[in-house]
Formats: sequence, structure tokens, C-alpha cells
Amino acid sequence: MTETSIAGAKAHLTRLIHQAESGEAIHITRRGKPVAVLVSEREYARLRQGKERPDFWQLVAEMRSDPEFEAIDWASKEVDSWRDRRAAKDTEWPE
Repeated sequence: MTETSIAGAKAHLTRLIHQAESGEAIHITRRGKPVAVLVSEREYARLRQGKERPDFWQLVAEMRSDPEFEAIDWASKEVDSWRDRRAAKDTEWPE
């Protein structure tokens, strides 16, 4: 495992890219703490394979296109029954 600072990565970027292309992961640090990893495009694609996350609106559209989907009637008595009608508890905040 190769570890280098951000300044070291700037100074030796070409060499580090060649190392990453050969399959070595390069850990980049800031003040000794890891902040990034340089890997080859092939390794990055392998890591991302099957990990693409759809955005929220894509998921909503998918849900709505499902034939089993039933929209909620927010004005219905059933939805009104979901509300907790107990009195709220008094809360004291420390001074």
C-alpha cells in the first residue's frame, strides 16, 4: 500500500497514476489522516458495478408505475385515524 500526502501526490502524480494502473491503491492523506484513494479506472468500475443508486424521483416514478400502487387519499378517515391525539408532553429545557 502506497501512502502519500496531497503535496506528494501533486509532485508525483504521473508516477502514482502508473502505480494505480498497475493495480496498486494509492492512499492520499492530509496531515497524516486518509482523505482519498487513487485507483485505476478498471478497479473503480469494478467497485461501482451494480452500485448505481437511482435518485429519489426515479424511485417515485418507479413506485407509481407499479400496477399494485394505490395512492393515499389524505382526506380519508383512515388517514385521520393515524394521528396521535394524546396530549403533548410538557418538556423542560435546561437553562
